[in-house]
Amino acid sequence: MALPEFVLERRFNAPRALVWRSWTEPDLLARWYGPGVETVIHKLDVTPGGLWLNEMRMGGGSHYQRVEYTEVIAPEKLVWLHSVSDGDWNIAANPMMPDWPRVLLTTVTFEEKDGQTEVRLTWVPHEASEAEIACFAGAIAGLDKGWGKGMELLAELLAELQA
Repeated sequence: MALPEFVLERRFNAPRALVWRSWTEPDLLARWYGPGVETVIHKLDVTPGGLWLNEMRMGGGSHYQRVEYTEVIAPEKLVWLHSVSDGDWNIAANPMMPDWPRVLLTTVTFEEKDGQTEVRLTWVPHEASEAEIACFAGAIAGLDKGWGKGMELLAELLAELQA
């Protein structure tokens, strides 16, 4: 059975090296990731086996994410295992969606074309239960809302960095 897959594709009017930096440097990443919240990056080690420990603060509470990079090919590709975590960075259930997959395999590719950069992100449940797969499949249609707003912020950031 094929796993459900979320695919996000965007083209940015910026060179690939700059787009790559916006995904791999903490000061730039925090400016577009997690739209509408305060993004606090506690650790960002963009190497295979390295961790990105991310906190999104909103409404007096925090939402934690733990990312473990499995493949890093600069400036072409990032692959990571993406999880909701508790405040101690242990993988945890999503408090708002208990059947949300514990781990999502995330692949992001960066391809330069005519001075622009095409970014393609995929999310696939990783070692997931049937309930997690069903929950993810049911949520795919709405996933572009958050990612889409983040991509708008990223486009604004890239324009500002090139001004």
